[in-house]
Amino acid sequence: MNSHPPAPRPGLFGRPVLTVTIVLAALLGVGAGTVAFANSGGDPKPQWQAASVGPTKATSSAKPSKTESAQVDTITLSATGDIMMSNAPGKMPPDDGAGFFDSVTEGLKSDVVMGNLEQPLTDDTGASKCGSPPSPNCFAFRSPPSYAKHLKDAGFQLMNLANNHTKDFGTAGAKNTRAALDDAGLKYTGNLDEITVVQSKGVKVAVVGFSGYAGANNLNDLAHSRAVVEKAKQQADLVVVQVHMGAEGATMQHVKPGSELFHGENRGDPIKFSHTVIDAGADLVVGHSPHVLRGMEFYKGKLIAYSLGNFAGGGKTLSSTGVLKYGGILRVELTKDGTYAGGEFLSTYMSSVGLPTRDTSQEMGRKLVAQLSQADFGDTAAEIGADGSIRARA
Repeated sequence: MNSHPPAPRPGLFGRPVLTVTIVLAALLGVGAGTVAFANSGGDPKPQWQAASVGPTKATSSAKPSKTESAQVDTITLSATGDIMMSNAPGKMPPDDGAGFFDSVTEGLKSDVVMGNLEQPLTDDTGASKCGSPPSPNCFAFRSPPSYAKHLKDAGFQLMNLANNHTKDFGTAGAKNTRAALDDAGLKYTGNLDEITVVQSKGVKVAVVGFSGYAGANNLNDLAHSRAVVEKAKQQADLVVVQVHMGAEGATMQHVKPGSELFHGENRGDPIKFSHTVIDAGADLVVGHSPHVLRGMEFYKGKLIAYSLGNFAGGGKTLSSTGVLKYGGILRVELTKDGTYAGGEFLSTYMSSVGLPTRDTSQEMGRKLVAQLSQADFGDTAAEIGADGSIRARA
């Protein structure tokens, strides 16, 4: 690691709509004539409302007609980018991490909440990848196993472990991470052929992690990537792909065709990979790794968030200078059959000590994603409204 929709018509507000929410560090926009997505983050922003979807019929010639609305089953997902809570033992957050996620907890609320945990939760195993003394320009990070509780308290339910830091303290450190998450009641994904299924309100969601590192599903092996997504689709209603892809750094905000190399590593072809897994059945692609925000696009009606940026770098673990400090919460609503029903991007930034912080005034993250989406994807770019809504272009 080193990077105005149309005015809503009167709709289903107050009617029984089954929803499931998944938080990604951003929300998708409302699809035409579908379900509303309500902003549950407690921020002073408008709510997304669904248009009436049922037929209009007159009950009698003496009474006015009324609109009947069929119940629409949806699930809401939330996701974030890179999370590091400390760099033990020397670089720790205030109060040993108590209240670490307080500023963003409301914004994360959804039926399913996911994040990318880019460090092991372990004591020192004596097997740092950087050796002892550490090699120059090598970075190995860890937080105490007890920090899993901070993730749980924030509302996270599932963590992606497919990234370049999950084995910073060897196989033992990776096993300790899973044990700590188990103890906290959190699910995880990231190993080769690992498909993790979560269920909320009767909707099954399979989450699969990809990266370019040994032991994980290899994003550069497109045939295998396609196969594991197809298998996941057989096990659940919806498939979410978490992928650690792309080169790192402040100059890596743009997505271009072709593979991205970083310090000799092939960090994948973000566009080709994302399109491949959607062709195979994925309903949402959530990217991270560059440590900067990147644009979003729709492909075959499915949202791709190419990078959600830095979400947390406790103890000043991650740089918070310039564009590196910005991230966000992606919040997406999907119907049970995978149809995009709405979304939102909530801007965040890292504080001076690396805590994730809601950006309710400047909203730099939202502005960056809107600009980058248009610049990189044109007609397929996601439109990011001034209220954070995400929708496909007409």
